[in-house]
Amino acid sequence: MSEHDVVQYAVEDGIGIITINNPPVNALGAGVSEGIIASVDKAEADPAVRALVMIGAGRSFIAGADIRRFGTKREQPARRSYDALEQCSKPVVAAIHGFALGGGLENALCCTWRIAVPSAKVGLPEVLIGVIPGGGGTQRLPRLIGAKAALEMIVSGRHVPAPEAETLGIIDAVVETKDLRATAIAFAKTKAGAGLRRISDQPPAAAEAGMFEAQRKAIARKARGQPAPFAAIAAVEAACNLPCAEGLVEERRLFGTLENSAEARALRYAFFAEREVTKLPQLPKETAAVEVKTAAVVGAGTMGGGIAMSFADSGLPVKLMDATQEALDRGMERIRANYAVSVKRGSLTQAEMDKRLGLIEPVEGYEAIADCDAVIEAVFEQMAVKQEVFAKLDSVMKPGALLFTNSSALDIDKIAESTKRPEAVAGTHFFAPANVMKLFEVVEGSKTAPATLAAGMKLGRAIGKVSAYAGNCDGFVANRSRIPFGLEQNLMVEEGARPEQIDRVMVAFGYPMGPFAVNDLSGLDVNYMTRKRRAAADPNYRKWPVADRIVEMGRKGQKTGAGWYRYEPGDRTPHPDPVVDQIAREVAAELGIEQKVFTDEEILHRLLFASLNEACKILAEGKALRASDIDVMWLNGFGFPRYRGGLMFWADEIGAEAVYNQVAAWHQRYGARWAPAPLLREIAEAGGKFREAKAPTLR
Repeated sequence: MSEHDVVQYAVEDGIGIITINNPPVNALGAGVSEGIIASVDKAEADPAVRALVMIGAGRSFIAGADIRRFGTKREQPARRSYDALEQCSKPVVAAIHGFALGGGLENALCCTWRIAVPSAKVGLPEVLIGVIPGGGGTQRLPRLIGAKAALEMIVSGRHVPAPEAETLGIIDAVVETKDLRATAIAFAKTKAGAGLRRISDQPPAAAEAGMFEAQRKAIARKARGQPAPFAAIAAVEAACNLPCAEGLVEERRLFGTLENSAEARALRYAFFAEREVTKLPQLPKETAAVEVKTAAVVGAGTMGGGIAMSFADSGLPVKLMDATQEALDRGMERIRANYAVSVKRGSLTQAEMDKRLGLIEPVEGYEAIADCDAVIEAVFEQMAVKQEVFAKLDSVMKPGALLFTNSSALDIDKIAESTKRPEAVAGTHFFAPANVMKLFEVVEGSKTAPATLAAGMKLGRAIGKVSAYAGNCDGFVANRSRIPFGLEQNLMVEEGARPEQIDRVMVAFGYPMGPFAVNDLSGLDVNYMTRKRRAAADPNYRKWPVADRIVEMGRKGQKTGAGWYRYEPGDRTPHPDPVVDQIAREVAAELGIEQKVFTDEEILHRLLFASLNEACKILAEGKALRASDIDVMWLNGFGFPRYRGGLMFWADEIGAEAVYNQVAAWHQRYGARWAPAPLLREIAEAGGKFREAKAPTLR
């Protein structure tokens, strides 16, 4: 595209109008900056033009830079659009709708005035892709709204609604209008000849003593391993200590150190992977996704309550059903308690809590949900229980209703057999806690209709989740790929590794919690039942005797005060427990396993290579569409550190050949469970990338 395609310039009644037209979101791709500069130059050369308006066509102002250009070799222009806008001798009004993010807001900050519709959002979210603002945002925003407010925005990367942006001083006026263009032109006329306001002319921003050091300490744990948030702090600090011109040079230097860092490359990959995961190329092009306007959840337990909260958190009404009033009351009380914690923390207001609670309607009996467009079953993870629920749903739900199961592993086809409408049945697997975790696995059964699958994907997005496709198999994609991780985690304990060492290794890798601490938080009895089911079905199933004995002793995790760790009353801090070490020694002796000392690297690679090998099998079977989809699942379902890209991306950083050689060596040592997947061997022999692997149907 040329600058003439993506930026148009016109003059209307003495006002020059610069229109960014680079769909879908008016990103600052090739030609956009050049088009803005050319438009400003035309206005400067035309004495009839008294002021300018810059506005976006379509659904946004400018939603940011074209991220695909990051990390590529590109010429640095002698003059940038920021410079042209700020140095213009005539007032420029930025008229904002949709998003003004990253370079979009930075261009707006170089305009003389900024107006926005109420629904608009602004922000500098560059830290979320491993860099910092590179168009002056770290220098101009602190000068405009103060160092403290700017620091919070830039380090968090959050999107700020227009009314709040007006309060902060980013936006000069929030305008209620159906015709932003006309309103902006009228506003520009009132500012013609009224003088210029250049943020870069303002002195360095003032900062409270110790503010920057306090911010570094505040993010130290959450941002470990990520240089971008700390670089953002350094850049804002420069805005408080240097003239703007020198601060801009420092900003560009810091940006340059980050752009090609391992973390930035991983975060950019994750950004695009989460957009690719929404695409289901196997669906016929004419498939229309039904919009779910009324929904119900069957089962008011911990998972069902969390699912209901996901609907309410997105502003969607939902009915919550259980078999008895007592169960409903317990479920609603749990939901109230969860919201109350958010209110106490200050992340939710009481008014917002009351509004969300009002969207959850507790009902008793299947007849109360019969007219809903979709129902999500969230009862106990046993096939017979789920089949009974689906038979009842089939008998009462209206024609065309979608029947979804929140099963985490069970056969979707067997569940669908309990109905006379298997085409309307699919899996919609939430991850615990359902109201927090973003992953929403949509599972296709052998008879699931394309429209049902499309509706499931759309529903997940509607409630703020990341919808990802999975084929029907035991554990689907996410949990199936995670099973070997859990197995090796437990077997290493038999072999002499201690739970606290394994947890320490994974936290150092970037996980927010270690796997044993997570198990205790979730409850050890859930996986215990799953293991029993798998052991009954497979005579070769490798049991987890240490984990089983812990549960059989009544140690089910935090809820019982003991699991892999012990817990003091009212305290969730895990304390290593000699009882667990004793159980591990006893099991090792019974199995004839000689215990040893593990290196941290061996622990890390045993856990992740095992799952990588399984992921290659899943892809080869077509149960996942793309390797990047598996990465999205690990990022959003298991807390895999985002700045490492995902399981497949991370393995590529080690190299396919090195991974294969280690898996092959462990195959020789540990036996069949480590047999290299054919796809793993194929990628290694070809010198390929795991992240580029696809299902056979997409190759």
